[in-house]
Amino acid sequence: MKIEVIETTDKIRKSLFGNVLEALRACGLNGKVVVVKDIRTILKYGVKSAPALIINGIVMFAGKSQSPEEIIKLIQQNLSNFT
Repeated sequence: MKIEVIETTDKIRKSLFGNVLEALRACGLNGKVVVVKDIRTILKYGVKSAPALIINGIVMFAGKSQSPEEIIKLIQQNLSNFT
């Protein structure tokens, strides 16, 4: 599972990055989470506002951070697409 996070903050504890890590642990999944800051990559995904979550090349959401609980629901609903 390839997980990318686009965000502008470096505050990991309250960031989308931290929420994604927490959600993965809660789901019992392993995955490397990469913070994307390269503008070409961001534009390739069509993301116009941060934060954004991309899993396996699919933009899951953009423009609003999600809680760990919301990310867990999203992962569970789409798990077959991610593995």
